[in-house]
Amino acid sequence: MRLLKLLTAIGILLIATAATSVFAQSWTDQYPPTANHGTSPYIAEPEWLEPFSEPGFIWGSHPGLFVESPERIFVIQRGELHVPGPLPAGFDYFYGSVEGLSALSPPRGTIREMRNVIFVVNDEGKLIENWNQWDYLFEGTGGPHMIAISPYDPERRVWVVNSGRHQVHAFSNDGKELLMTLGIENETANDETHLGTPQDIAFLRDGSIVVADGLTNSRVIKFDKDGHYLTAWGSKGAAEGQFNAVHSIAVDKQDRIYVADRNNDRLQVFDADGTHLATWPELNFPNYILITENQDVWVSDNQPVRIIKFDTDGNRLFSWDAHGNGPGEFGELHEFGVDVNGNWYGADNVLGRSQKFVPKPGADSAQLLQLPVPMANK
Repeated sequence: MRLLKLLTAIGILLIATAATSVFAQSWTDQYPPTANHGTSPYIAEPEWLEPFSEPGFIWGSHPGLFVESPERIFVIQRGELHVPGPLPAGFDYFYGSVEGLSALSPPRGTIREMRNVIFVVNDEGKLIENWNQWDYLFEGTGGPHMIAISPYDPERRVWVVNSGRHQVHAFSNDGKELLMTLGIENETANDETHLGTPQDIAFLRDGSIVVADGLTNSRVIKFDKDGHYLTAWGSKGAAEGQFNAVHSIAVDKQDRIYVADRNNDRLQVFDADGTHLATWPELNFPNYILITENQDVWVSDNQPVRIIKFDTDGNRLFSWDAHGNGPGEFGELHEFGVDVNGNWYGADNVLGRSQKFVPKPGADSAQLLQLPVPMANK
């Protein structure tokens, strides 16, 4: 069955290559290669994660994943979608396998069931845990948005952004308890207790929390490790220190805070108190930021999908393109992570799948994603 799927995917890719050549060229014209631009140093395992959705349904959008270890990779998805009928020619094991179908924006009238939205797999794609006891938290919304664990938290609480209800939830590491919630359910305001369509979360060395808040609000909000409000900064606009869609947030070893100011096509950098330090322009819809232990700053740019490596001064060190719906490509790379074996995993917000990538034999180590900051011991 997997061989048949692989052959089908290869056939679709070969057909789509010719059909989309003009499209690809138009992206190149709009977003030409920059210095240090190259090709991916990875090989994709496109069927790494075998779906387990209910009969007649298929996974919807995959907005996020988090790699705690090779044995525990958290995946979130935005509810199962009814399989299209009649079945389009070439439809395979993920929703966006046919050109024109988007798991993020399925056709009007498509049935969506908020089911199996948080689960855990291993590096072989085998289901380890299903946290479907928390599906109800996302009913009536677009589903979870991003997921994270603080490297400085000995309890390894699992944080899930519930943007539709203007909240962020912290679960026990085993998923049995809901320990904390930031924001007021179904309420939005720009104050100390509310959030406004939050998008992402990150952590400083002292355990304090910064939230990308977000689409309704245009700010970063900072809490202590227990969820008590400390400060906030930002407003709607394009000046330095202002934002238009605060979509992702990350922190380096010096507690500098990096913010994906998505609709302004840039990153901004702040100190731990919110003082503006730098602006990195000339991006195209940056979605996610991952800072590794060696302080590389990796960004998923998404119009088209381009994976970019920076240093902490904003110098572009390497990049490659990954736009499309074939093996190793993305409709929108939303969140990604790396394991201790050098493999990386990416969640596709549009195509409705997550993929695993392994380094090519002889790949240049300078072009590979390194490990994030190690987790605190329990």
